[in-house]
Amino acid sequence: MAKKEAKNTKKENSKNKKSFVKDFKAELKRVVWPTPKQLFNNTVVVITIVLVTAAIVFVLDLTFESLNKHGVEKIKSAITQMEDTNNANTENTSNEASSENVNEQNSQEVTENNSENTNQ
Repeated sequence: MAKKEAKNTKKENSKNKKSFVKDFKAELKRVVWPTPKQLFNNTVVVITIVLVTAAIVFVLDLTFESLNKHGVEKIKSAITQMEDTNNANTENTSNEASSENVNEQNSQEVTENNSENTNQ
C-alpha cells in the first residue's frame, strides 16, 4: 500500500512539473514584448536618469567634503586658541601666586630682621 501511495505522489509531482512548464510557456506567449524602438528609448531614459543621479551625488559629496574639511579646521583652530588662552591664564595665575609667595617671604624676613634689631 505504501508503494502505491509513493507511486501516486511521484506521478502527481511529475504532472505538476509538466503543468508548471506548460503554464509558464503559455504565460510567456501572453506577454506583450516591447518593440526594438521602445526598448532603445527606455534604455536611453534609464541610463540618463542614472547618470544625472550619479552627477548629483558626486556634487553633493564634494560639497559636504569641503564643508567638513573647512569646518574641522575652524574647530581645531578655535580649540588651540582656547588652549593657548587657558595656558596663558594658568601661567599668569601661577606667576601671581609665586610673586605673592615671594612677597610673603620677604615680609616675613623683614619682620624677623626688625624683631632681631629691636631685641638687640
